[in-house]
Amino acid sequence: MRRPFFPIHPFTHSPIHKLRTHLAVWHFLALCFILISFTASAQPAWEFSGYLVNLPVYQDNPSGPLYMTFPELTFLNLTRLRLRPTLNLGDRTRIALEHEVTALYRTDVLPLYQQAADITNRQRFDWRWYPLQEDYLTVSHFIDRLYVWHEFDFGEITIGRQRVAWGSGRIWNPTDLFNPINPAAFDKLEKDGADLLSGKIFLGNFTDLTLVYNPRREAKDHNGAFRFRSNYRSYDVSLVGGYFDRRVILGGDFAGNLFTAGLRGEGIYAVSRNAGEENFLKFILGLDYQFTAKLYALAEYQHNGQGRRDPRRYDYAALLNGTVINLAQNYLFLQALYQLHPLVNGGLGYNRNLDDNSGFVSLTLSYSFRQNIELSLGGQLCHGRTASEYGFYPQSLYLKGQLFF
Repeated sequence: MRRPFFPIHPFTHSPIHKLRTHLAVWHFLALCFILISFTASAQPAWEFSGYLVNLPVYQDNPSGPLYMTFPELTFLNLTRLRLRPTLNLGDRTRIALEHEVTALYRTDVLPLYQQAADITNRQRFDWRWYPLQEDYLTVSHFIDRLYVWHEFDFGEITIGRQRVAWGSGRIWNPTDLFNPINPAAFDKLEKDGADLLSGKIFLGNFTDLTLVYNPRREAKDHNGAFRFRSNYRSYDVSLVGGYFDRRVILGGDFAGNLFTAGLRGEGIYAVSRNAGEENFLKFILGLDYQFTAKLYALAEYQHNGQGRRDPRRYDYAALLNGTVINLAQNYLFLQALYQLHPLVNGGLGYNRNLDDNSGFVSLTLSYSFRQNIELSLGGQLCHGRTASEYGFYPQSLYLKGQLFF
């Protein structure tokens, strides 16, 4: 799971760490070459795509006794270049890579709560390098996807760092056991890749079974899950279960129509084997509606049983290390999107923590300058008491330019 805001990486890697990282990459490449040998008769075909994003951000950080060591005003400029080469070995096999180069400039050292770890808790290998690490400028390379996919008559298998997106929620995904995104993370464009061995078995029209294994450094921390997906009348439904973060997980999701509106929900119940940790229930319920060809709106409620209703019991350490994305138990997100012009779209969203009454307003205005170029102006305005969840988030104003190729 990823935290919001922008990463700064003050850590350097030892030669042993770099050696292990390189060996992991070479082992994966060896697997790819073995696979190529089995599909040597197929005609290879290359595909290449990607995007370039520039995101200058002005932030006004919270003030007060808890934040007296933080810079009050900060300017950041985040540039991301993502390259996506794909090698297709016939119609049933492909090897895909997504390599990202990130440059982050900031006018001051970021507070601790805006710093990010090198890897997520679903990544077994640290595939990140830092050609430049200065106090105010960081340049990093990292591999966010690297996998082999092969399809059989009865199913498919994927090995490597990949994206797995489970769940039906628009804002929150309790059944996404891999890397759900914090709604406050306006800088995130992609879900983080997870190091997995996954397989899907086709069981019929609109019905399949997915099995996933996520290795960790210690055997007791390995994760595994299944997802059975099917269709009942006009609803897509699924059942999920597994063992993640030393918890037994069982849940499911659904999506369909309620009259002319869209209705969706998902949830999990977790039985913890961690000492001192309680079992918990997470679920969401959402409704969306296309009022006109130009106006779309949604409302989504989340109950986060892993959180706390009392701000004095918030687990800030878990938020900082990325194992949770919210601190409280009850949330409501409202959003409206409106097409002002065929090339101009506006968005207004409001996320409220119903337990401590903090929240944030998100505003966006986007312009499709060309078919592959988009310019956006946005803001994130947070409110709340000092000890509340969103009380320590900064006020942010940003521009975003995206070039797709």
